[in-house]
Amino acid sequence: MSTRDQILELKKRIGASVIGQEEVIDQLLIALLANGHLLMEGLPGLAKTRTIKTLAKNLESEFSRIQFTPDLLPSDITGTEIYTGEAGGGKFVFQNGPIFGNLILADEINRAPAKAQAALLEAMEERQVTVAGTTHKLPDLFLVLATQNPIEQEGTYPLPEAQMDRFLLHVFVGYSNDEDERKILRLVRGEDAGTKEADAAKVAAQSVFDARKEVLAVQVSDTVEKYMVAIIAATRRPGDFKQSKLSSWIKVGASPRGTLALDRGARANAWLNGRDSTTPDDVKAVVHGCLRHRIILSYEAEAEGITKDAVLDEVIKQVAVP
Repeated sequence: MSTRDQILELKKRIGASVIGQEEVIDQLLIALLANGHLLMEGLPGLAKTRTIKTLAKNLESEFSRIQFTPDLLPSDITGTEIYTGEAGGGKFVFQNGPIFGNLILADEINRAPAKAQAALLEAMEERQVTVAGTTHKLPDLFLVLATQNPIEQEGTYPLPEAQMDRFLLHVFVGYSNDEDERKILRLVRGEDAGTKEADAAKVAAQSVFDARKEVLAVQVSDTVEKYMVAIIAATRRPGDFKQSKLSSWIKVGASPRGTLALDRGARANAWLNGRDSTTPDDVKAVVHGCLRHRIILSYEAEAEGITKDAVLDEVIKQVAVP
């Protein structure tokens, strides 16, 4: 079985357990293949946690769950040094925290204050943790998968832009359609009755590393490069589009991480679809996930009820496709 076939098998298994969220599953795999982190936002009960746990169940990996709460401390995430006592040689020994896993579920990440959230910054960017002046390297397979609830704001601490920028993709999880809802009913009934298929062999972690190498080999033409840069430029210089309201909607445009995210996401999307070069359609497939958390809307846009997705739709409409 080829590397791509193994990743598609992983996608199939997740899809069998998470009904009606095909786009979310695609974005999750893109984050995995592009070696980036994923922020999932949606109402309670829409299978955000189930999606992540199903990935961990079917991929050879160590899964860690961190439940973010207002009293969470940074050391609860990173780990801390513990004194062993005289019986242990009378020295301090570092005890790993849950961040030292492969797939890290940061559940309800906006429930913890900034001090706890900041404990993730070094881990997400440098793939390491520094405690008491000593740096500890994280595993090669390391993915932070965070969730948050968009409507319940009491007792929450919104993620600052610097932290949002660390996520490769920001994905919205919506309701399933009526037919998928019936499939969910049948699936959960079967699980409640104890009927389930035998667990298949997990997809090897090495398959992910091999897939990442192949994704990096996907070609990006000069034309597609210019298209990605033009999209980013449109968020930074919306006034260039005189026939559009972009200039009154966008307050702050995407950072250079947005350009890099488009490049990595588009290549991963092309690879998943069996192509060895990217097209403008691959860029369009990841624009919203890559940029919706990297632009800041103006007061006027918020007052008019304009969403970030609507703004990005307008950006795609205004930027000429090569």
